[in-house]
Amino acid sequence: MTDTVVRYAPSPTGRLHLGNARPMLLNWLFAKARSGRYILRLDDTDVARSTEESALGILADLAWLGVVPDAKVRQSDRTAIYDAARDRLIAAGRLYPAYETEDELDRKRARARALGKPPIYDRSALALTDAQKAAFEAEGRKPHWRFRLDGKPVHFDDMIKGPQTVNTASMSDPVLVRADGTYLYTLPSVVDDIDLGITHVIRGEDHVSNTGTQIEIFEALGGPVPLFAHHNLLTGADGEGFSKRLGSLSLSDLREAGYEPLAVALMAVLTGTSLPVEPFPDLLAAGQALDLSMISHGPARFDPAELDTLNARILHSMPYDQAAPRLAPLGLAGEQLWLALRENLTKFNDIKDLAVLINGPVEPVVADEDRDFLAVARDMLPLEPWGAGTWALWTTGLKEKTGRKGKALFHPLRLALTGREQGPELKSLLPLLGRTECLARLP
Repeated sequence: MTDTVVRYAPSPTGRLHLGNARPMLLNWLFAKARSGRYILRLDDTDVARSTEESALGILADLAWLGVVPDAKVRQSDRTAIYDAARDRLIAAGRLYPAYETEDELDRKRARARALGKPPIYDRSALALTDAQKAAFEAEGRKPHWRFRLDGKPVHFDDMIKGPQTVNTASMSDPVLVRADGTYLYTLPSVVDDIDLGITHVIRGEDHVSNTGTQIEIFEALGGPVPLFAHHNLLTGADGEGFSKRLGSLSLSDLREAGYEPLAVALMAVLTGTSLPVEPFPDLLAAGQALDLSMISHGPARFDPAELDTLNARILHSMPYDQAAPRLAPLGLAGEQLWLALRENLTKFNDIKDLAVLINGPVEPVVADEDRDFLAVARDMLPLEPWGAGTWALWTTGLKEKTGRKGKALFHPLRLALTGREQGPELKSLLPLLGRTECLARLP
């Protein structure tokens, strides 16, 4: 397939968080698996809250996760096509002016509730005469513009949730254009989807109720209706949703905290699916394994401990050629060093602290009761050259000589050679230390 076109459409009104990364990545992987196109569309019609800083942050977050859009557009550059669509809907009688103030609308909703009715708009603006409209205009009122819904059930097959029905009869006619002439989300989104040839809309399940309205606008404008897929939302362990305004688990914070982009991406994609959250060679490999049908209908709860575990597992299997460019700025190099230390990493930069075990300085820890044993160990230290079998050769000889075994044998050697209770396997560390350094650390 080469005709798949998807879009990721964030609003540049704050920092992207882990929950935002879910639709970002699901769309990208869906397109990549089908040799399709992925469009980044910045939905920046909210002039008051949209910032260039947030837009640049979104681009940085996508780049960090390895997502490369095939095209980038901004809604703020596309006002002319929204104006044309607005005029077409007005001419067709589907978009009508309404002059109520917010206070008046609040009172209408309160009256409806008091009468036990749903607080939906009563369409009184449709009955306004030209004279009444002129009177409002003379008062200085500017109309907002509402889309007249058909008021019937809208059916669509959701690629994740299955057959869905949204009854627009139970909904207010949505405002598409504010009184100041700026657009709310809905109309630009539909117009862009038509203009950009979007074939699939993959987004959070909180948009299911919007879909009926949007399908009616697609049809009113004569555009093809894309296929929809509404995925479960990523939440915290407490079930609460993430928030850009609160900076909940922002991608920039996760990046600064030292998490691997692959670990963050896999958590965003695999949580709440039937696939286990485990390492993949790369993100595209995960995309090949994941189908939209594997996304659960239940909540997708994020566990920070699971991210830590996944991050560590990715580092533990990372090949040297992938790690080497990141080791060089730390003043570290060598495949043997990487293979010896990677199993003890939680974050990549932990290797700076572990490399001290090799490069020093290390303060040996020697218990009084172990001094005689360590003196024997020093005398029995094998001659070089050293390799993978040196540790076993040395400790086997020590066991036979001293009768020590298990922790009584190994623990004093670890404390003397590394000054730490835990750390990398000494069989891998010993050849990196070398005989001269080991002699210096043994009493």
